[in-house]
This record gives sequence, structure tokens and C-alpha cells, in this order.
Amino acid sequence: MTDHRSTDSSPTSLDAAAAAARLDELRARTAAAFPGIRADLEALVRIPSVSNSAFDQAHVAQSAAAVADLLRGTGLDDVEILTVTTADGRTGAPAVVARRPAAPGAPTVLLYAHHDVQPPGDAAAWETSPFEPTERGGRLFGRGAADDKAGVVAHVGALRVLGDDLGVGVTVFVEGEEEIGSPTFADFLHAHRDRLAADVIVVADSSNWSVGVPGLTTSLRGLVDCTVEVEVLSHAVHSGMYGGPVLDAVTLLARLVATLHDDAGDVAVEGLVTAPDPVVDLDEAQLRVDAGVLDGVGLAGTGPITARMWTRPAIAVIGFDAPAVATASNTITPRATAKLSVRIAPGQDPAEAMAALRRHLEGHAPFGARVTVVDGEQGRPFLAPADSPAMQAARQAFGEAWGTDPVDLGIGGSIPFIADLLEVYPQAQILVTGVEDPDSRAHGANESVHLGELEKVVLAEALLLEHLAGAAGAAGATA
Repeated sequence: MTDHRSTDSSPTSLDAAAAAARLDELRARTAAAFPGIRADLEALVRIPSVSNSAFDQAHVAQSAAAVADLLRGTGLDDVEILTVTTADGRTGAPAVVARRPAAPGAPTVLLYAHHDVQPPGDAAAWETSPFEPTERGGRLFGRGAADDKAGVVAHVGALRVLGDDLGVGVTVFVEGEEEIGSPTFADFLHAHRDRLAADVIVVADSSNWSVGVPGLTTSLRGLVDCTVEVEVLSHAVHSGMYGGPVLDAVTLLARLVATLHDDAGDVAVEGLVTAPDPVVDLDEAQLRVDAGVLDGVGLAGTGPITARMWTRPAIAVIGFDAPAVATASNTITPRATAKLSVRIAPGQDPAEAMAALRRHLEGHAPFGARVTVVDGEQGRPFLAPADSPAMQAARQAFGEAWGTDPVDLGIGGSIPFIADLLEVYPQAQILVTGVEDPDSRAHGANESVHLGELEKVVLAEALLLEHLAGAAGAAGATA
């Protein structure tokens, strides 16, 4: 007997063909919309929205207004510029919240980004003006071009691409103080808890694996910092008269800081935990290029580079107070202070990490010097479930947009407000995505975004929203 059924007309084949056609359609829509998306990004970059209080905060307000206009242009009618005042009287920077309610049975997705930027730094280090977007080699250069105004336009672009086909409820939340640590973020969430509630939260403020290979950030290190002062004298004394038996505070502080690492460069503070090693690793030569490591300088620590950067603690001295060389005198310095930044591994409690650091510093006081530790900022690490429905939808969307599977990656830095999101919305699924790549130089001179990658991010987010709508529909159909 001959089977006359055509495999091309089977439900699976029809579904695959429809999915391929839809992908082609959304890809074409994205390509058509991208010149306008790029123009919007350039306009945002021209606004010097530095949230550091030493800069003109009128520019941050101008940036918020520009973002609100962009979101209104996507068809979202409920667009507000909001601030919150904390209990101690601080008023936060303007944030933009835009909403379209979900249809019955559809999920609500919160799309997060931030419109404030870092200070430009040394103008001489920039090849072009930091606030005049300039294209070179397929990359758009300018402060905020990657971090995170590209995240803003990725959300705007995805909404434009989908248009009336948007099958989920959407809330877009673009804050204006991320670059100064989001100091009023938790207060803002509590003040607008119902307005920002969502089933899935997409944080577009991270990086991809490389140009051509997408990434989904599944882990973030947390943060604790402190200042440590070493004091040896009640006042400065003549270095010739007393030098020898009395060591200066700078030398003793240096000896104390040196105890934080062993001879291999691994962190030597008892009580700081490590998480399992990642399944991917970085090429050392490429890391040296990306980080600008000077020839002859060895890398610290042992084990995979990704583990050292993502899943193990790291300690850096980020500030040091001591007599300046230009004004130094021949005296023994009585006291010196350092600020320490500690990145903690996923799974570490920040309070426990701070306590471990304090025990170490106080327990290693050199020559009995007086050591004073003052606690600073704390931020929780983050570890995303690898197989949540939202993560599965994201893997599919990013794989389709790039034509290659995304890499699960960690970020050595911290996004402390993710802990705030999880506290207020414990049932929400959080996805951390991004538009940066290893060449973006976020926070540094000559920051840039790869335009081809940005276009793929817009497509991926449109696909993600569509897949989330489809997953909800499929779940309802089988309920």
C-alpha cells in the first residue's frame, strides 16, 4: 500500500513553515524600522543626561521627556514621568513609565532600561565628542550609546516592530538614576507597586557574548564596599627623628591590603563563598586586549577566567587617601584610608560577606595598628533559573534573531536593584538581556554600540514578546 500523505502538509511542517514566515516578516519589519530607531538613539545620546549631582540635572529631565515622547510614538497612551520622595526627603530623578494593559489571559511584561549616563570623563581620551554620536566601523560612538540608551531604543523598537500585533500587556519603566546606584529605586517600586506589577521582567542593561553571538545573563555578582582606616600616631612626626621603629600608616595600610589576596592572587578572606565554575571560558589573549592589560602584567588568580570574573569573589582598592606627592613633607603619616570594593559570588549573603571582610581586616592589623572599618553599600547577587518559561522563550527568540544559540553568561558587576525587584515581585520571572559587547567600553572613553547587533536585539525582543504571548495562549488552551 502506498502512503499518499505529504510530509510537507503535516501539522509540524505547517507550524515550522508558519514560524519561518513570521520570523522573516519580523526581520523585514525590523530592518525597515531600524533607520528611525538609530536616529532616535542618536538624539538621545546628544542629551548629556549625567545623573551625578555635579552635573546639570536639567539634562536628565530633558532626557526623560524625550523618552516619554518616544514611547508615546509607539502607541502607548498611558505615559507618565514620575518621581518619588523618600522618607528622608530625597527626591529621585525622573523616571518614565508607559503602560498598555494585558488582554484577559495574557501576561504583562515589564521592560526596564535607564536613560541616565556616566560622566564623560577626560575629554582628551575620546576620539570624538562624547555627546555627538559618530559612526565608525559599524559602531555608533557616544556616551550612553550602549549603556543604556541603546536599551531604551531596543524597547521602543520592539514595540514599533510589533505594532498592533503586540499580544502581551506591556509596562515600560525607564529610570534616571541607575548610574548613581538607583538610590530611590526601592522607594519607587513600593510607591508604584501596582503600576509596575508584571509576570515577566526584562532588564535590558547587560551584554552579549561577542559580536555575532548573543548572551543571556544568568548570574550577577553582588557588592559590598567599605572604608578602612589605619592609624598609628596621634599626629605626624619627623621621619628622620622617628623613622625606623615607627612605620607610617600608608605602609601599614598597604601591608593590610596585601593580606586580602594570596600569592596567586586569589581572594584570601575566610567566609567569602564561591559558586560553581561556568561552562564557558574566555580566551586569555582576548581578555588582555579587551581590558587593556599591559604587556608583562600577569593575570591574578587560578582557575577559569570566567569563574574569576563571574562566580568567585573579587576585591579591589578603588580609593586611597594619603598625603599627595606634590604636597608631601618629611613626616611619618599618622593615618591613611582606603575604600574597598568587594564583588561577591552568587549565593553569598551581603551582610555575611561584610562581616567576613571586617573580621579579616580587624584580625590582620599590622604591628597592632588601629584599624577602623566603616560599612558601605551592599547589593545582592543574582542567579536566574535556567529553565523557566520566560528563559525558554528568550533562548528561542535570541537564537532566531542571531541564527545561533545564546550563551549563558555571568557578569562580574552588580545590578543591585534586581534584588529590589525580586523582593517586591517574588513571583516574577526576570530576564537580563543587553546590547553591549566586549568592545562597547561602557563607562569608559569611546563607548559604543555595534549597530548590527542593536538591530538583532530589537528583533530578538519583538520575538520574545511574541513567544511570551504564544506560551500564555498555549497554556490557556491546555488548561
